[in-house]
Amino acid sequence: MPQDVANHLLLRRLARINRTRALLGTLALLLVAVLLPSPYSGIMLLALAAGLAWLLMLTWSVQPAATRALRLVVLTLLTAAAITRLF
Repeated sequence: MPQDVANHLLLRRLARINRTRALLGTLALLLVAVLLPSPYSGIMLLALAAGLAWLLMLTWSVQPAATRALRLVVLTLLTAAAITRLF
């Protein structure tokens, strides 16, 4: 694991979080974002996409190619959904 990823404080905290809780928390945020009225849901979905992009950027060098591709697809779909909600 590259040194900058291993020493990143927020990533170390995220690694200690229970995976089930992280998944359920993300799904709850996604559900709230989908149920909000149109401009607010787009903003919240963009915030989720920004968080995912940040995490993808930090962990890019340690992920296998298949995981990178899958995460890029999810990021693209989330961003597209956010843009359609905004306009």
